[in-house]
Amino acid sequence: MYRLHRCNRAKACILALLSIISPLFSADTYPKTPDGARAFMEAVEADLMQIFTEDARAGWVNANFITHDTQILASKATEKTVSTIVRYAKESTRFDGVKMPDDLARKFKALKNSTAMPTPGDPKLAAELAQIVTRMTGTYGKGKYTPPGSNPLDLGDLSEILAEHKDPEQMLMAWEGWRTVSPAIRKDYQRFVELANQGARELGFKNLAEMWCGKYDMPPEEFPKELDRLWEQVKPLYISLHAYVRNKLRDHYGAEVVPADGPIPAHLLGNMWSQQWSNIYDLVSPGDADPGYDLTQILKDRKMDAIQMVKVGERFFTSLGFEPLPATFWERSLFVQPKDRDVVCHASAWSIDFKDDLRIKMCIKINADDFSTIHHELGHNFYQRAYNHQPLFFQESANDGFHEAVGDTLSLSITPNYLKDLGYIDAVPDPSKDIGLLLNQALDKIAFLPFGLLIDQWRWKVFSGEVTPENYNKAWWELRKKYQGIMPPVKRTEEHFDPAAKYHVAANVPYTRYFLAHILQFQFHRSLAEAAGNEGPLHRASIYGSKKAGKILADMLAMGSSQPWPEALYAISGTRQMDAGAILDYFAPLKEWLDKQNEGRPVGW
Repeated sequence: MYRLHRCNRAKACILALLSIISPLFSADTYPKTPDGARAFMEAVEADLMQIFTEDARAGWVNANFITHDTQILASKATEKTVSTIVRYAKESTRFDGVKMPDDLARKFKALKNSTAMPTPGDPKLAAELAQIVTRMTGTYGKGKYTPPGSNPLDLGDLSEILAEHKDPEQMLMAWEGWRTVSPAIRKDYQRFVELANQGARELGFKNLAEMWCGKYDMPPEEFPKELDRLWEQVKPLYISLHAYVRNKLRDHYGAEVVPADGPIPAHLLGNMWSQQWSNIYDLVSPGDADPGYDLTQILKDRKMDAIQMVKVGERFFTSLGFEPLPATFWERSLFVQPKDRDVVCHASAWSIDFKDDLRIKMCIKINADDFSTIHHELGHNFYQRAYNHQPLFFQESANDGFHEAVGDTLSLSITPNYLKDLGYIDAVPDPSKDIGLLLNQALDKIAFLPFGLLIDQWRWKVFSGEVTPENYNKAWWELRKKYQGIMPPVKRTEEHFDPAAKYHVAANVPYTRYFLAHILQFQFHRSLAEAAGNEGPLHRASIYGSKKAGKILADMLAMGSSQPWPEALYAISGTRQMDAGAILDYFAPLKEWLDKQNEGRPVGW
């Protein structure tokens, strides 16, 4: 047995130990035949299963015990994971052109698309790329703005000003202040594009845009067209919401601040990126917006604690026919923010061992938002367990939008009917109370749609060379105006780099998954509600207690990514095409109401 303490030099010991734990092998070891390809893939999956589990454990410890050392250990584990994936992906190109069964070909494709940042084969360039991404995320994470005569303000401070203040000058200060951080990222980003494109070409893609768009079971050039088709379906609803919000903001701030018929100034929408508008609900809410109950107050009056709230979420799934969560879930999850250490409070769901070691990590507060978030995160856990019998490369959602959509689908069932079933309210409020609830939801979900679409639209144009560094910022604001009807509150030039004021750009995290999730969750909800026998308005439907809906959901979840996503979509909805029509069904009462409010006033930009 190898003993770590027998080594004199720690680094040499660790490297030696890793060589035992994860032996290196090459595609050259396997013949360039279908059998050789399958043997190679089986070896890759076995090695990566162990590496992924080690990475998950290191990440969990770091998120729950943030120290200098745990950060280093987690970083090293991630570095090992990424470098191993990239190496295997490049070695897998040896089997390009080998005719193989569909399931095996699907695994090879998944391997090549396992990372959003393919590194060049040259070790010096690979190291440079890693350093650039670390530097970009570091610049973003440490970013602060110091107003004249004030203390430094970080992103949280500046976002709070946008969310809570109603003084346009203060909001402009916060909006502009955060965007003093991103210009320092611009030069790095330009080099990042060059190196990541080189890595993508070494995997057989034209550029990183083609690689990202190639993940969706259709020709890469067809995927952006599919997104625009979905957008055109929901655009009329967004335009109605945009016009209503613009008119309300104009009434509040005056004609000198908000135009009558143009884009909305970006700093007035309560969010640093104008991606969700619920923080301005108090300015735009209808006069009679009281839904007839306050879920936060109900939870507090019932003296609910964090674990009891999670138990309620679990009971939603068991009511559908799912097995309860394992005992280790309750032993190993983080539910309450500890008082004795730093933790990452951002809610997340984990499958540590790709089997039954499921966990959530949340600093739960007793309020309606976290009640909904719990249902969402448990959706991830039950999805993870449903496909844990699949091979490693099929232990993922059908496409990257499905995972987020499943969690949100369950959240859509938190309706007055569900609350009545739980005994939280005595009677379901009159439908006349629904407009306020629907408007508040639309300010999050409908307002988000164009933003969720344009982030990657901009990046794909950059990766493909259609947008050059000389036009980074110009192209960014052209897309924001085209899709969102948003404009900068002050002049922006190429001295700025506003795209990198969003974390996902600075950290190279793909974003289209969130747009897809916002479309799919309503399509899932409509189909499951129909299976559950819902006959009323879609926004009032809950699938709680429906074993039939639960069976349909469970069968789809169990597929993982073993089949093209249209097959998974067919399993849950009876159609192989994504359809935003369910959003229109859900928000139909709100659309009618918005159009009445907008009568006689400009619509569009």
